[in-house]
Amino acid sequence: MALKSSDKIDVNTYELVITIDSATFSEACKQAFLKQRKNIQIPGFRKGKATMGMAEKMYGEAVFYEDALDSLYPETVSAAFDEAGLKVVDTSDVNVPIMSKSEGVEITMKVTTYPEVKLGDYKGLKVKKLPVEATDEDVDNELAQMQKRNSRLIDVTDRPAQMGDTATIDFEGFADGVAFEGGKGENYPLELGSGSFIPGFEEQVAGHSADEEFDVNVTFPEDYAENLAGKEAVFKCKIHEIKTAELPVLDDEFAKDVSEFDTLDELKDDLKKKISEKKESDADADIKNQILDQIVEGMEAEIPECMFEQKTDEMIREYRYNLKNSGIELDTYLQYLGQDMDTFKASIRENAEKQVKLSLVLTAIIEAENIELTDEEIDNEAAELGAQYGMDAEQIKKAVPVADISENAKRNKAINMLVDSAVIE
Repeated sequence: MALKSSDKIDVNTYELVITIDSATFSEACKQAFLKQRKNIQIPGFRKGKATMGMAEKMYGEAVFYEDALDSLYPETVSAAFDEAGLKVVDTSDVNVPIMSKSEGVEITMKVTTYPEVKLGDYKGLKVKKLPVEATDEDVDNELAQMQKRNSRLIDVTDRPAQMGDTATIDFEGFADGVAFEGGKGENYPLELGSGSFIPGFEEQVAGHSADEEFDVNVTFPEDYAENLAGKEAVFKCKIHEIKTAELPVLDDEFAKDVSEFDTLDELKDDLKKKISEKKESDADADIKNQILDQIVEGMEAEIPECMFEQKTDEMIREYRYNLKNSGIELDTYLQYLGQDMDTFKASIRENAEKQVKLSLVLTAIIEAENIELTDEEIDNEAAELGAQYGMDAEQIKKAVPVADISENAKRNKAINMLVDSAVIE
């Protein structure tokens, strides 16, 4: 097995010719025969008793070629990539012009390689830290949310619906005078002002009373499902009932009911402390994001399109998997959002591009700084991953390849180095 030639034909693109010698291929054909022997039936012989020569005479000399090549292909191609010194992202135009026991095998292919990355400035970057002290307004907003979570809905009978109310409605949508799929609902509890319906819908429900029938006129957003994008629609609606939230009074009794504190002042002090801690954490995360944005912006690389496509597809597969674990199919979820797959893929693409660029630039920094890990650092990374998934470090090491744990730890170490060197205003 050998690399016959490696020619660069474009940016990040090479054409390879790879060979397998006749002796190696012949032996692989023999092994393929031995694996299949028990299932081979030759007239005049008991099943599994025919020789390799008989099988080739009966079915053709090439009968075992495909299985033989399949067994050799992964190791052969990987060795050729190593010999050529190429870090391959994708392969295409794979052909096998020669394949026989007498001549061996010749494989031709085009490969796309990881791009070369030219780093910009990545140390001593200037960043701004967000305010971390909790304000009285922050505390008041959190108390308002606690009030809302502990509110109760009461019937409204003496006025029309208004923003903030929950109206139970029937609705059916029509575009060009025809009812469309997914546009009908009965006894649907809609919180007015939640933004869960098409823009303009909830505002038009406000002002109508229980048992009233009325029309709502809207225009679907341009990024909605293709069959409705940008179209005008009319929803026939009826309100069955209106409820509004009754908020509890903010006093010491409220504090006792919702917390371990006896007074409202104690609750406020605790909220202020927790909000400040969260702001500190958010500010640290924002500093990292500012730095990562700057190093990505400063890098130079001609990134192959296939890397973006592969990452986009990977993220969609992960999205689909997570939804399925929650009992929801992706197609059903997209219908609920009013999106088709192309629109959804486009929305994922931007984040995929950012992740690819970030991965490339961090890898380049790790190489430039020759970042290595101690056994203790790898153990700490495994422990942190374990904490996220409710597993101990040893369980993580069995479930996740050590190389992946190490790579993640190196990236975190690189990011910490960048933060430590940054100039924080």
